[in-house]
Amino acid sequence: MTISPVDFASLLCSRLCHDLLSPVGALNNGLELLADETDPAMRERCLDLLSESARVSANKLKFFRLAFGAGGGFGDLIDTREAQAAITGLLGENKRLDLNWLVEEAELPKTAIKVLLNLAMIAGDALVRGGTLAIGGESNAGVTEIVLKAEGPRVILDEELRATLTDGAGGREVTPRSAAAYMVHSLVTETGGSVQVSAPAENVLLFGATLNAR
Repeated sequence: MTISPVDFASLLCSRLCHDLLSPVGALNNGLELLADETDPAMRERCLDLLSESARVSANKLKFFRLAFGAGGGFGDLIDTREAQAAITGLLGENKRLDLNWLVEEAELPKTAIKVLLNLAMIAGDALVRGGTLAIGGESNAGVTEIVLKAEGPRVILDEELRATLTDGAGGREVTPRSAAAYMVHSLVTETGGSVQVSAPAENVLLFGATLNAR
């Protein structure tokens, strides 16, 4: 099954809107509460909630800009600190999740950064009860390798995502939920590389991606 660029862009937009709906909705609700509230303590609480919702919204937008966007303002190589900051902004609010950044490269190709970010988002969602997410990546002789290890008391990767990561659309309908996985598969295979996902296990999940220089 093939999907048109327009349809795929629509799926990514649907995913982005879905993830932003909660913090933006909280902003709207907080403003409505603030307009009707006269108690100083409650008004201060409303302002705290508004600040938190605004920060979460900004962090998600920064992540999606780098993970889904064209990467305007960046060259062919991206500072890996940008990727680390984006992942921390997206997943760092989860107090049950520990992030281990093991990328020593100062820069990685833009395509590799997008793959790394999208795999990190998928892995973070799979850690339904929290745990540890370790992220590594390196480039050598024109080949970039990315590895992520998600480990926790319960790790669940939807079979739709698993199949899409390794096989693309493969005759299945691509949905907003699987759009990031489809993007990973497409970006990697366009370089002649491959994506690997470990067999289902209760407490651990491994992702690997190999990308060739183009």
